[in-house]
Amino acid sequence: MSALEGRVDSAALPLAVGDLLAILGVLTYGMIEHGTFAAGHAIEVYAPFVIGWGVAAVLIGAYSPGAAESAKAAIPLGLRTWILAALIGFGLRWAVFTGGLDPIFVAITLVLTGVLIGGFRWLYFKLLG
Repeated sequence: MSALEGRVDSAALPLAVGDLLAILGVLTYGMIEHGTFAAGHAIEVYAPFVIGWGVAAVLIGAYSPGAAESAKAAIPLGLRTWILAALIGFGLRWAVFTGGLDPIFVAITLVLTGVLIGGFRWLYFKLLG
């Protein structure tokens, strides 16, 4: 029995793609705005949040059976997952990766990414629905 069995549904793959694009998009935009976008630096910025998302998505069930059935299920799962993922990401960024934790960075990343994840999931079901 796989550790992910029952926790990940292949029907939720489009949600995973959109969620990761939202996370990476916000981080990329920030690096471009601050003139710090470079391959080596980008990996340091992306890694804590991608790791956090992977851990949180499995723990919370962002892609569990039923997650891709309706916006009513998908949006709260995505937002709860993002909050935990962001906390993990900020912790990793502070303790393991470079970059620090400027309060403005924390606030903008937390809120803007949450809005994009929720908005993407809403739009996904609006268009398919």
